[in-house]
Amino acid sequence: MTDLSITLLPESPANDAAIERLVDRTFGPGRFARTAYRLRENNPHRRDLSFTAFIGTMLVGSVRLTPILIGTEPALLLGPLTVEPPFRSHGIGRRLVERSLEAAKAAGASLVLLVGDEPYYGRMGFRHVGRGKVTLPGPVDPRRVLLCTLDGRDPASVEGMVAPTRAVEAA
Repeated sequence: MTDLSITLLPESPANDAAIERLVDRTFGPGRFARTAYRLRENNPHRRDLSFTAFIGTMLVGSVRLTPILIGTEPALLLGPLTVEPPFRSHGIGRRLVERSLEAAKAAGASLVLLVGDEPYYGRMGFRHVGRGKVTLPGPVDPRRVLLCTLDGRDPASVEGMVAPTRAVEAA
């Protein structure tokens, strides 16, 4: 199974139930206690910057971007990124992230934050944020706080507390 025909589409409300089932299968109920999930709580993601991956009519992956603030600066929080386990290691997650970053840049965003593994996300432009520079409102391994600067600035120049914006969801 090396030649998969993947279709990336903007997320739509019709995808909500399938995405929730996928996220539940891949992350489980413990995800709600994580700091990143707490930032997303009552803080709608941007559908125009969130994408789905399909093989035929089957949803096999999803990525979402949610508005946040880093200090007083607008930013986006990437995640959850999820791919059906049988379809991992085929580049679907990478393609979803790259597509969402392209859309975010085109929309004028300059910062995308995530909590994740630099060996994976570093290939897509994410870099470790210096210890204590960007802080989240809950427990997070500081080595996993990663930032992608879409405007070319040095990630080390970004600092502040991360907070939800509770922005109105884009249609």
